[in-house]
Amino acid sequence: MTLARLIAGFVRRHWRAYAISALMLTAIAVLTVSIPRRVGHLVDGLATHSLGQSALLQQLGLLAATGVAIYLLRVGWRQLLFAAAFQLGVELRQRFYQRLAQQGPGFFQRQRTGDLMALATNDIDAIEGAAGDALLAGFDGTQTLLMVLGAMLFGVDWRLALVALLPFPFMAWAFARISRRIHDASREALQRFAQLNDHVQQSVSGVRTLRALGLEPRSSGQFQQLAGAAAAASAKAQRWEAAFEPAVGLTLAASSALTLAAGSYLVLQGELTVGQLTSFGMYLAQLIWPMWAAGWVLALIERGKAAWARLLPVLEAPLAIGDDGRHDVAPSGTIRLQAACARYGAEQAPALQDIDLQIAPGQTIGVVGPTGCGKSTLVRLLLRQLEPSAGSVAWGATALHDYPLARLRAAMAWVPQESFLFSAPIAENIALGRPDASQAQIEAAARMAAIHEDILRFPHGYQTEVGERGITLSGGQRQRVAIARALLAECPLLLLDDALSAVDTGTETRILRHLAELRARQPERAVLITSHRLSAVADADEILVLKDGRVTERGTHAELLALQGWYASQWRYQQLEASLDAA
Repeated sequence: MTLARLIAGFVRRHWRAYAISALMLTAIAVLTVSIPRRVGHLVDGLATHSLGQSALLQQLGLLAATGVAIYLLRVGWRQLLFAAAFQLGVELRQRFYQRLAQQGPGFFQRQRTGDLMALATNDIDAIEGAAGDALLAGFDGTQTLLMVLGAMLFGVDWRLALVALLPFPFMAWAFARISRRIHDASREALQRFAQLNDHVQQSVSGVRTLRALGLEPRSSGQFQQLAGAAAAASAKAQRWEAAFEPAVGLTLAASSALTLAAGSYLVLQGELTVGQLTSFGMYLAQLIWPMWAAGWVLALIERGKAAWARLLPVLEAPLAIGDDGRHDVAPSGTIRLQAACARYGAEQAPALQDIDLQIAPGQTIGVVGPTGCGKSTLVRLLLRQLEPSAGSVAWGATALHDYPLARLRAAMAWVPQESFLFSAPIAENIALGRPDASQAQIEAAARMAAIHEDILRFPHGYQTEVGERGITLSGGQRQRVAIARALLAECPLLLLDDALSAVDTGTETRILRHLAELRARQPERAVLITSHRLSAVADADEILVLKDGRVTERGTHAELLALQGWYASQWRYQQLEASLDAA
């Protein structure tokens, strides 16, 4: 879709606002064009002494009334039009956000956060300007130009009008060259701004690391370099936009000189009155706005086209995960993976191969294995962040892809390896999936996650702001707040993806004990725990050991110890490590 088609579709949907604005602009153009003619009659009347005092006052009153009417109409169309034009920005931002919300992890691995933020702000502002300022300025300028030219050709003298138009081809040639330069410069300016935005976002997110490594001067130097490049790119675009004004000025200056010479000759020959020449001069002055508007419109359109060229690929990026499920009921029953395989790219080795697994309601499944064995990939399959490349994944009698994503994910509570908290009070972060939860329910969930006592030690307790990404909390505290959030949601499937990696063994034991108590109270809730720490899954009903994406061992804790395989050797190593730490 081109920018023109986007704006045309928007105008069709909001045609009333644009139509009324166009009528107001037409009235403004008519009133504006009528002023020079009236002034010309006044000049001729005064020159021939045929205009009386009362008639003069009446004409001056009409001119003043015309000015007031033009002012009111200009205020009216601006309020009406820009209220509609701003709606395009709202619609684009909603569409942009919804698209981002539907994308899978692979999309965000290819995109920079700062660049996406720039698209949502600076680029959409540029597109909004093309739909608002550019569209109506173009209409107003074109309409005024045609009316003024008509008045000059048919209301004054067609010969003088043709002489005045002689320099205009030069301006058209200059505008064509300048507009191409503006497009390239605007595209570079938007890209530079996105790079600057991305650097700021990364620096703020990683401020602790920068301080710990003493990298603030280097980061500041990079910022200055990027800011300078962004400023230079913007200045370049502004310089080319400023080139429109000299082109307009030179054209109108040449036109005025030609008009004065030809008009003076016609006056001397008695073929033109002084009042007519005065009117023609005023009409020529009125061409300043259409010419300036033409340059402004071209600049806005080129800036909008450059922004749309950056935004469109994101809006049309294919979704890694389709959301066309029709089985719009709450998932229930046993989750089954049958010969499930998964890979992150057609050319990459499989991350999971031939996984057979059943997770019945009330059952706890543990998944362990060395780093990179596929534990998190298994969780992504269940969350439908990744589609199986072979085999099937079903919940009850229905394949996962037959559920709407919103319905499916509402049935799962997920705690990822890197817990994310929003810049909000702790209580609000815990109640994120259940905003109607009472304070007592929030505190009960916090107790099960072994974070309640830590929260009470904060100055404002549960109303303590955690800062962006939970920066004011330690890694273990963030994990436990995320666990409390998942427990409060009371979903039928709880997914803990190495969610105890940042807590000590004592805290881990408390959390696991609380999970066992919760399992007794909520026998329908299934739990899947992935962990590098085997103590986290020792009480699971079944434990899977993954290696290179395949199940190499499976059974209960006792059965796996009896196998004397990877699990047994890793268990002995971790137990020895724990005893040494305790000593």
